[in-house]
Amino acid sequence: MQTSLRHTSSRIEPVVLAGAYFFMASIALASSRFEGGLAFIWGANALLMAYLLTSRASVWPRALIACGMASALSTALWGMGTAAAIPMAGINLLEALIVALICRRFAPGGKFAGSMQPLFVFILALCGPANLVAGLAAASVASALTTVPFGASLLQWYTGHVLGGLTCTPILIMLMKGELRRWFGQTRRWAKCEALGLLLLFALATGFVFYVARFPMLFALLLPMVAIVFRLGNLGAAASVIILAMIGGMATMTGHGPLHMIPGTLGERMQYFQLFLAFSFLLSMPIAAELNSRRRLFQMLQESEARYRAIAENSGDVVLNIRVDGVIEYASPSAAEQIGCAPELLIGQDAANLVDPVDREQVTATLDRALHQPGEVQTVEFRPFISAQGSEWCEMVARAVVDERGMPTGLVCTIRDMSRHKARQRALQQVAALDSLTGADSRRAFLEKLEEEMLRARHGGRACLLLIDIDHFKTVNDCHGHGAGDRVLAGFVDRLRPGLRGGDSIGRLGGEEFAILLGGTDVVRASMICERLREMVTAHPVQIDSGDLIPVTFSAGLVALSGQSDSQAVLEAADKALYNAKHSGRNCLRLAA
Repeated sequence: MQTSLRHTSSRIEPVVLAGAYFFMASIALASSRFEGGLAFIWGANALLMAYLLTSRASVWPRALIACGMASALSTALWGMGTAAAIPMAGINLLEALIVALICRRFAPGGKFAGSMQPLFVFILALCGPANLVAGLAAASVASALTTVPFGASLLQWYTGHVLGGLTCTPILIMLMKGELRRWFGQTRRWAKCEALGLLLLFALATGFVFYVARFPMLFALLLPMVAIVFRLGNLGAAASVIILAMIGGMATMTGHGPLHMIPGTLGERMQYFQLFLAFSFLLSMPIAAELNSRRRLFQMLQESEARYRAIAENSGDVVLNIRVDGVIEYASPSAAEQIGCAPELLIGQDAANLVDPVDREQVTATLDRALHQPGEVQTVEFRPFISAQGSEWCEMVARAVVDERGMPTGLVCTIRDMSRHKARQRALQQVAALDSLTGADSRRAFLEKLEEEMLRARHGGRACLLLIDIDHFKTVNDCHGHGAGDRVLAGFVDRLRPGLRGGDSIGRLGGEEFAILLGGTDVVRASMICERLREMVTAHPVQIDSGDLIPVTFSAGLVALSGQSDSQAVLEAADKALYNAKHSGRNCLRLAA
């Protein structure tokens, strides 16, 4: 936010500021001290506040000193005299400093004419602590040095400074920030002519109300002010307030206009006029701020939509806009390539129709979750119902679009082809499921198959587990090396496979220990299969790289799967049976107890 502040380093600038402050203060004191006390009109502090709010804090001391000297001089010449010069200068600086510090703390940047929140903070700071504190101090000084009582002095200060600050500060801020210069540089000629015409008409209407009309018609100026605000924005609002202040203020001070019909002193009439001016400001400037915010929002939406369109129309992913009821409102051109349907044919269709019926429930639940959790991104994988290139899997990423109240108004979804990713995933799963040396199932894959078979056994299925250990395998490694041991392990599995049925599974649990899952088989049939496997292995020794033939035998433990036990218990039972086979002379089968 600090980048919006001016960096002022000119030594002459405080002098210019002090001169302008002295001029504004002198005019106010010379023309509006109607009762001999404080001025009824005061806009000089608005100049100082605008300067502080648009400058870096490093230049504040010079500005405060310069304006303090100007305030003291104007008070000594045109105000309550030299005795009040220094106290009133300090009070004026205190008011401006309080407003600047509060606004810098709660609304940094000083954009009071372009946003509601900073403008609201400024109004509260000015009407609240700044002028309550400064007003009490100024009323004390005025009541001590003049015949005006404390209450009247407080009212004079508060109305003059609050109304002057409300009316002038935002306008001066815009001028100091160069908004008028930018407007002239960026606005087309016809727009400038329109602005000039509207302001001239408003000036004529103001002159008519204050100099010609025989009835109080202040309300008639509100409509053209609002029209100017809508057409010209912040600068139009500021210009209309300035025109109203100049014409209306001069008319009121010279005894003309609708406020002259109010009984009372000239000072009271000027207070009424300043109150009307403040209400006009509070009507026009917030509207201008809100319109400015909406223009910025509209511009941001246009830029966002342009980026969105560029991405959607050139992306390989399918982009969908889906209503809350699930109907597609927009489909990007890539829909024809990715899901085999022209985008215009998808509009008005239910998004669930793009999904295979098997996955529709899951996709619908994901879209509902995205609507109920607007701040989160939801992802789901599904099989498409139709596909131009045979896509087997797609991934959908969905996020809700919300309105200004945070309520979801629809979904933005992207769909990408996941077929290659799924194929790679399956390939990796297959690699992970096989033992790289023997081609048998890995331990993890085999145990998963065992769990599935245990589940079938709980529902009445029959199956047996055969736990196998190669006899004297350590001797092979010790005598012929680990390379020969690897050849023996691979050859061992190759010799077992021909003896297995199509639904049987063989897995390597570790080292020279293997397991065979025999589905649909009782213990008697499984024992016969084991004996056949043992004979096949024994009859075909494994030839290693040296040409030597290594005879291979194995010991085995057999257990029938039971629906009452778990896989761990089954493995322990088979392991005990295998232990008995090893201690019974090896190259044999033993049944679990």
